[in-house]
Amino acid sequence: MNKRIAITAALLLGAGSSFAAIQQVTLTVPTMDCATCPVTIKVALLKVSGVSRAVVSYARRNAKVSFDDTKTNVTALTKATEDAGYPSFLAEAK
Repeated sequence: MNKRIAITAALLLGAGSSFAAIQQVTLTVPTMDCATCPVTIKVALLKVSGVSRAVVSYARRNAKVSFDDTKTNVTALTKATEDAGYPSFLAEAK
């Protein structure tokens, strides 16, 4: 019985650190210069493991990204846009 309790406790404690927290950030992408740029940026962001959503606006020159923070981070997102030819940075919070 004590062994079962110990195993259950270990599983519960281990599972607590693996819960994903979905984060949402806005990246500024100032170098978008045509209406098709958002497609390229969106595809690049969606290829990043952990990204669940990317909404890219040519008019606003930004990308709103939802991602699992246990799988990726802002650095990986900005690298993905840069590798696609569109350097980006985290927008300032308002």
